[in-house]
Order: sequence, then structure tokens, then C-alpha cells
Amino acid sequence: MRIAEKVAASIGKGLVAGLAGTAAMTVSSTVEARLRHRAPSSAPARATAKALGIASFDNEIARARFNDLSHWGYGTGWGIVRGLLSAAGLPPSAATLAHGAAVWGSEQVALPALDIAPPAIFWAPREIAIDAFHHTVYAVATGIAYELLGNGRGTRGGGTAS
Repeated sequence: MRIAEKVAASIGKGLVAGLAGTAAMTVSSTVEARLRHRAPSSAPARATAKALGIASFDNEIARARFNDLSHWGYGTGWGIVRGLLSAAGLPPSAATLAHGAAVWGSEQVALPALDIAPPAIFWAPREIAIDAFHHTVYAVATGIAYELLGNGRGTRGGGTAS
């Protein structure tokens, strides 16, 4: 397989895997929010709106829809990075670890930079652990989905290079 085809295939698998990872993270954060009786996070919408220069929404339904689109788009898009890590030759466990570190690290930089959340050094240790857990769920689920997509016919598991 040519390099361009390998990269394109890796990006495509990464997008699907990122969608699966986002679904897993959505489940983990929804369950955690209900158990702790807290509102769902609005950080995705606030960060995306700020980055895009959106000052307000017509109503709460529009805000909630934008939050969902931001959350799902962000998580799905980060799947591209997982695909590129694989295309670069990283073994699955190293690619998943690097992907998780990149996603969580970018959150830790972007949210304070956009004035959405304080730096994690000001968070309670329990909140840091919960946030790290949800991002670990995302990275592991994305990694598993990516590898499952690669084990079908015409891939490494099927006897042809991917």
C-alpha cells in the first residue's frame, strides 16, 4: 500500500474510532454526572464558541445542540491523531498512550488559555482524577475501536499490509 493510501486509511479508521471513543466517554461522563448530581459539562460549547467568536445563542436548546456538536466533533476529530500515530508506525499500546496524553494535555492547555477553566493545579485532586479517568476511557475505547477496525479483511489481521 502506498504511503498516501496508508495515511488516508488510517485517518478514516481514526475518525470512526474517535466516534466510538467519544461515545464511550459520553457514557462514562453521563453516568458520573448523574451519580454526583452535577450538570453535564458545558466546556465543549464554551471553548468552541469562544474560539469561533460566538458570543451568544438564541436559546438554551441551541446552546445544548452546539455543546453536543462541539463534544462529538472534537472527540471524533481527535481520532485522526490516533490514526496518524498508527500510520507513523507506533505499536497500538504506545499509540493509545500518546493519543490519550495529547488529548488530555491539549485540554489542560486550551481550557485555561480560553478562560473556560482554571489550570488543573487549582482543581481538587478528585476532580483531576475524574477528568483523567474520562479521558482514559476515551483514549482506550478509541484505541480498541481502531485496532478492531484494522483486524478485518484486507488489513494486518487479514494478511495484507495496512
